[in-house]
Amino acid sequence: MSKMKLSEFNFDLPEELIANYPTENRDESRLMVVHKDTGEIEHKLFKDVIDYFDEGDVMVMNNTRVFPARMYGNKEKTGAKIEVFLLRELNRESLLWDVLVDPARKIRIGNKLYFGEDDSLVAEVIDNTTSRGRTLRFLFDGPYEDFKAKITELGETPLPKYIKREVEASDEERYQTIFAKEEGAVAAPTAGLHFSRQLLKRLELKGIEFSEITLHVGLGTFRPVEVEDLTKHKMDSEQAIITEKASDIVNKAKRSKKRVCAVGTTSMRTIETAVTTDGFLKPYQGWTNKFIFPPYDFSIANCLITNFHTPLSTLLMMVSAFGGHQLMEKTYKEAIKEKYRFFSYGDAMLII
Repeated sequence: MSKMKLSEFNFDLPEELIANYPTENRDESRLMVVHKDTGEIEHKLFKDVIDYFDEGDVMVMNNTRVFPARMYGNKEKTGAKIEVFLLRELNRESLLWDVLVDPARKIRIGNKLYFGEDDSLVAEVIDNTTSRGRTLRFLFDGPYEDFKAKITELGETPLPKYIKREVEASDEERYQTIFAKEEGAVAAPTAGLHFSRQLLKRLELKGIEFSEITLHVGLGTFRPVEVEDLTKHKMDSEQAIITEKASDIVNKAKRSKKRVCAVGTTSMRTIETAVTTDGFLKPYQGWTNKFIFPPYDFSIANCLITNFHTPLSTLLMMVSAFGGHQLMEKTYKEAIKEKYRFFSYGDAMLII
């Protein structure tokens, strides 16, 4: 198979199929089930996912927790309103953070930004990292826990920009998986948003096991690919953790020839980062900038749960690598025809 080009991942997506709100009940979004071997497509509800799994099968879940990364501050002297998007903490002791600022042209090294109605949090710009990127030092007296509480109080849920509405109180809960534990993501691992507590309980009772890994999703996930030659695209690094317990659960299922299902592209990227020479999963703690696009041989998972992705996105490329490019072209045409909802708050696909 020849190397694929960026333009092969383009399609026309009607604007009205972009989901601005989640379904009322998490597990009642729609589910398209795609059979890789036959090309058969079924239309179900997400809670029917249980019918495709048996005792001893494993679902690999990303347990990262989204923090309220979008903050609004005012620039000293001019009072200009500035959006600050917290990307990652660089140094806990000196409260250094990597951020994006908007509008960036107004924000220079040495500027101070004030947050909160009473200006109760102040940050100083100490470095330029990219055209929109800055390093901020927060000026805060008090324990670290109080600082984090302050950020949580002042920040809002970082819904992706393509959701064209104000953030609402309900987003705080809905833009978070119910198994979110490890704080550090600036975007939700959206395939996991479809699981309700009831569904998890039913899966557990059926004997399905869960392997929890962590990938702190960064904004690089949404970074557009700007090169036609995909081998030249560089992914941003994201922090990944696979515990020994998580890898043992997966390897046991692999040895027993059971299903290993990656819940989401973030889980898939994480487990593909830590493969032993004989094709098993190993514990891992570090960073990954793995970019998966066709052709690619997957080592760990033999099925995938994922949402419907944007044209030209790295997420669509990974799904095409897993499901087969032609079959994915067919399923996306079907999804548009059947009015499936796209992106973070949209519907789901199971590829088996």
